Amino acid sequence: MSTSLQTQLFHPKPFHFRTHLSSKRTSVRCSATVPTSKRSYKITLLPGDGIGPEVVSVAKDILLLTGSLHGIKLEFQEKLLGGAALDATGVPLPDDTLSAAKQSDAVLLGAIGGYKWDKNEKHLKPETGLLQLREGLQVFANLRPATVFPQLVDASTLKREVAEGVDLMVVRELTG
Repeated sequence: MSTSLQTQLFHPKPFHFRTHLSSKRTSVRCSATVPTSKRSYKITLLPGDGIGPEVVSVAKDILLLTGSLHGIKLEFQEKLLGGAALDATGVPLPDDTLSAAKQSDAVLLGAIGGYKWDKNEKHLKPETGLLQLREGLQVFANLRPATVFPQLVDASTLKREVAEGVDLMVVRELTG
């Protein structure tokens, strides 16, 4: 038997994130089905370049908190991709990174690239590692949600009447 993965996120007390989170409950849903008996997941972290390591670190903290609230065990392994991999190994996607990603239940990817590697030959650019990862994992599309939360309507550059209620999903095909 399987069920859709659904997680409720909320701001617990007294735990404090580095950034402010609303106390309003929100749902995060994944259409992938998982066995109801599965309570542990292996996640490969690919912090990448630039701000990627900082973003992935905070995302990992949030995943750990969410998992602990719901009795889900998360096992993380961090691997190199992009410019960080180029600097350490000479290739944008090391074999052990692709192998780890294939053996994981999920991959959390930060940012890839930067001016430091702009003049590299095409096969030695950080973005090449990302393309190789997509091909190796046989992924079809990126899902890009666009939502304006009610608490942030006034912070939007869009007019209130345009921004209110925006909730859409852009499916970006990666095959071409």
